[in-house]
Amino acid sequence: MACRFEVDMVVQQDLDCVVVTGGAGFIGSHLCERLCESGAKVWCLDNMLTGAADNVAHLASNLDFHLTYCDVTAGIDVPGPVDLVLHLASPASPVDYLRLPVQTLKAGSLGTLHALDLAARKGARFLLASTSEVYGDPLLHPQPEDYWGNVNPVGPRSVYDEAKRFAEALTATYRRGGSVDSVIVRIFNTYGPRMRSHDGRAVPTFIRQALAGEPLTVAGDGLQTRSLCYVDDTVNGILAAAASGHPGPLNIGNPEEMTVLDLARHVRRLTRSNSSIVFVESAVDDPKVRCPDTSLGRDVLDWRPQVPASEGLARTIAWFAGQAAEDARTRAVPSSEAAPGPEDDASVGVDS
Repeated sequence: MACRFEVDMVVQQDLDCVVVTGGAGFIGSHLCERLCESGAKVWCLDNMLTGAADNVAHLASNLDFHLTYCDVTAGIDVPGPVDLVLHLASPASPVDYLRLPVQTLKAGSLGTLHALDLAARKGARFLLASTSEVYGDPLLHPQPEDYWGNVNPVGPRSVYDEAKRFAEALTATYRRGGSVDSVIVRIFNTYGPRMRSHDGRAVPTFIRQALAGEPLTVAGDGLQTRSLCYVDDTVNGILAAAASGHPGPLNIGNPEEMTVLDLARHVRRLTRSNSSIVFVESAVDDPKVRCPDTSLGRDVLDWRPQVPASEGLARTIAWFAGQAAEDARTRAVPSSEAAPGPEDDASVGVDS
């Protein structure tokens, strides 16, 4: 059955088969879910370096969903025809790419090369999930797509910034050469359910700390700004870009800006937490401002974020609270109940 995905209730494109690299990650899992709901056959490729099978476990009963362990830096292939390749595979949080610098550089270079080659072999449309980090610590605000950025090419964050900039150059080269019909999207700060609580980004960090009654740790003076886009809106933007004929780059993010300190206060209020706010040292090359100019996306895709921060944060907090409660229940189960005994093994036919 062909996939018909919708953005703002308008059918954009019919698809039979979609490959999602990094599909067990935060945004990737939401994309897989949306595509499966729409009837597509989905190949979810992930090496689980920062992804998790639990993120897509609820899709396992769908016979058209295929979770496959795959290191995109070593090569990619799937059987049969493919209509669309969504390339998201890469560590994406500062904690991850600073811990995995070489793997991050390889994902942006070799991983993108192999994903593009797959799209070329299959005659598929290709979407590169790039990042607002290509703008570095911007001197132009908000950031339009024709801004070239202010990036430190040898700083610690360069392993992610430059990997994505190279991935963009590679994607544009394949398109100019006629090998692949491609589009580049630059994703700004996205948040929502399935973020990892310790991935180092502001939203999950503040929520985890607030729910635990710990101090909320704000970097620097907290006056640096971020623009938060709820994951459902980001997924809509990605799919709208994939369905368009536009080559990009296209900013996908929320043009409403807030300071990190205001975000911490917002989370504290929504969680009804009494946590204090403490200030810690800023990371090296941490951007002072981050806000997308989304006028091109509005004009080309007829796309704009729909979920206000108060609603998106409330949904995200509820998910994290549910996860914390489930973890507490799991820890509370006595070991004698958690593990089956010999009689239990025999009753379900477990082989020795």
